[in-house]
Amino acid sequence: MKELEDVTGTRPISGRALASQGRDRYERRMSTLYCPSGARWLSYSNPYRSWLCRLFRAAALEIPVRIWTRVTAATLLGLAGAGLVAAAGAPIPEDVLFERDLEFSKPEGQSLQLNIARPRKAIGTLPAILCIHGGGFRAGTREGYDGLCIKLAQNGYVAATVTYRLSPASKFPAAVHDCKSAVRWLKANSTQYGIDPTRIGATGGSAGGHLALFLGVTSGIPEFEGEGNLNQSSSVACVVSFSGPSDFTKSYGKSVDAHEVLPLFFGGNLVQMPKEHVRGSPLYWVTPNAAPTLCIHGTQDDYVGYEQAVWITERLKAAAVEARLLTLEGAGHGFKGDDAAKADREMLSFFDGHLKRPVPAAN
Repeated sequence: MKELEDVTGTRPISGRALASQGRDRYERRMSTLYCPSGARWLSYSNPYRSWLCRLFRAAALEIPVRIWTRVTAATLLGLAGAGLVAAAGAPIPEDVLFERDLEFSKPEGQSLQLNIARPRKAIGTLPAILCIHGGGFRAGTREGYDGLCIKLAQNGYVAATVTYRLSPASKFPAAVHDCKSAVRWLKANSTQYGIDPTRIGATGGSAGGHLALFLGVTSGIPEFEGEGNLNQSSSVACVVSFSGPSDFTKSYGKSVDAHEVLPLFFGGNLVQMPKEHVRGSPLYWVTPNAAPTLCIHGTQDDYVGYEQAVWITERLKAAAVEARLLTLEGAGHGFKGDDAAKADREMLSFFDGHLKRPVPAAN
């Protein structure tokens, strides 16, 4: 594949920053940039490429030597979950309070931030939902879930969308640490944001679905806790996973990009890092203490096989944990039309049933 050129069109964008940090040759030469678009708008022939290069240079970013620009509608839908994404900067409804760029953790000096939405008028404390973006563990931004957070706020929730560290710069379990830190931040700041800390759920799409599942099955395991507000628990009350993987030991050959994504996430492929693939799979952490879980998955998902949802659902049920699987026949990695609407309804119904208190009957 042709190397991506800088704005002069004469030389590749430098990968020296990564090389100087001693990253292995594989990482220096391969990093995939997935973008929230349904077209190959970062292809080499696209006129917006030069503008994007200027943007990267303006931000003083060093881009790895080769950037694969395989951009698909499935990627966007994986980030969007049930199709509830609104563009960053979308108008905020009058009935919603929305705050951006709140730092919740600073691992290794990297400021991790979240955006949070809540009802403008609320009586008492509210349940909260942590929303975790997708992007193959190596791309995506929290802003992709701003729209989902607004929708959840309009349905009576405090909702936060978070940034977490990405591969290849940060390996597993860094992303898990960050998501757990975000849960603890919500609990530590529950008074300020009107949150009931005992009623916090998690959701995400694709890679974000995996991280949500991981939160649900690893409560109280020290190696996954990370840093920040350690006097708080990182446990969640329930989980909704959109197209999230559960067993990475069976992803190779079943996913169109597992051979690209997972070596970056784990620091090697299944042959090189077998223990990390097991350690990073939610399926192998299921116990009777896991959180109630809803998996929503399409039967024609080429990125995360449908069987991944079947396995985790069955394992949870075998451990006497409430688990449900919403099967969307013929749907791929992400949903649209009636499938998106159905997934939306099921997500809200599941969260309502587990996080909202029953309304007292009228006398």
